[in-house]
Amino acid sequence: MSQKEISLNKLRDKIISNKRLIEMFPDATNLVFGEGNPDSKVLFIGEAPGKNEDLQGRPFVGASGKILDQSLENINLSRSDVYITNIVKYRPEDNRDPSDYEKEQFLPYLLAQILIIKPKLLVTLGRHSMSCFIKNGTINSVHGKIVNINFNIFGFDFLTKSSQKVFNLLPLFHPAATIYNRNLKNVWQEDFNKILNYI
Repeated sequence: MSQKEISLNKLRDKIISNKRLIEMFPDATNLVFGEGNPDSKVLFIGEAPGKNEDLQGRPFVGASGKILDQSLENINLSRSDVYITNIVKYRPEDNRDPSDYEKEQFLPYLLAQILIIKPKLLVTLGRHSMSCFIKNGTINSVHGKIVNINFNIFGFDFLTKSSQKVFNLLPLFHPAATIYNRNLKNVWQEDFNKILNYI
């Protein structure tokens, strides 16, 4: 087991042992921590688990996951080549959108996850994950545009001098958006193809 895998497992255990987080999501069945290659150059960040993800304990395994898998295949990648996670790692009741408070509670864990993996590119999927990093902007205005994010803006103590702090971020629409709006399919794939510049 690599050092990254050990560190990720420790982080996962920290979340599991946080009883306050468990109490916030009484209907959740499983923690959905994330999966994939810890040495990946690309890290995908969704918003929160849905029903299928909650049951399986894996991110993006429903209809949105099929779209993500197909788009990865279109650029000659698979799930095993990348790392996939969410901001909120327990399923909100009734499949509702995660609240700002819930996202804030999980943000330190997400940042720690990113700092362990150290990808070349962060890819946010949808407006909820985007808004954790880009405060002034809408998904319609920033999708497909590479943004540099300096983690110093978060002000957490664990961001030490030795931590990598600046990351490239590519905001994308959520894969589910292409189900509800067929006109977004081409836009989604064009934006997605920009990942090739980082692999």
